[in-house]
Amino acid sequence: MNGRSVALVTGASSGIGEQFARLLAEAGHAVVAVARNRQALERLALEVHDRHGIEVEVLAADLETPAGVAVVVQRIADGAPLDLVVNNAGFGWYGPFGEQPAASVEAMVAVNVTALALVSRAALASMLPRGRGGLLNVSSTAGFVPGPRGAVYHATKAFVTSLTESLHEEARPHGVRVTALCPGFTPTGFQRRAEVGTDGLPGFAVTDARMVAAAGLAAVERNQAICVPGVPNRVVRVAGQVMPRALIRRVSARVLERI
Repeated sequence: MNGRSVALVTGASSGIGEQFARLLAEAGHAVVAVARNRQALERLALEVHDRHGIEVEVLAADLETPAGVAVVVQRIADGAPLDLVVNNAGFGWYGPFGEQPAASVEAMVAVNVTALALVSRAALASMLPRGRGGLLNVSSTAGFVPGPRGAVYHATKAFVTSLTESLHEEARPHGVRVTALCPGFTPTGFQRRAEVGTDGLPGFAVTDARMVAAAGLAAVERNQAICVPGVPNRVVRVAGQVMPRALIRRVSARVLERI
């Protein structure tokens, strides 16, 4: 890729992932863009090349499947060395847990947990021997609190944050940077798939996808273990640490009833 530093971004076809790809290209990085939708990735690649002269490698892969994860893992292991891996792919589902389809539970755990862990492992296996590189895992403020009506999603994001904090400490002595990015409600294609909206939330509680992506890139550059963009979201984090758990559950349930 013409000697440029190279970043791989999963879930790059829309939302925060697309903003990661655009910001990285603007900064002069070559990008490996990963998503299920090849056509959307090819449109992004063409636009980025026309605007910035940056090459975008399109890698179509469905991270709900072992085969899709294997494609990404193989690219990390065998392709041009990556300077940054952004695990952004993920999705949610909101409603009573007993009504969530079993297939949705399995798919959410596959993407949000299994795929992220395996891609993280591949990234660190490549970066640690070189003594450089960065891993940015997109979690959520949902990981700081239980989520009645969003139970599986909140649980998967708690996993992401915990895993990433552990990897941060493992990688730090070797010169590899690892960060968990924990945004709050950010209007993207995520809401359409989860069948929720942000209309019932105050404007100050909603963050912009480009701002979130920029905050994450800045955080991994300075090797910040956890990045929570936006003051209201940082309040959620602190509340999750100091409030009684029974109260947190009830407040969380009230909020999730409004989306």
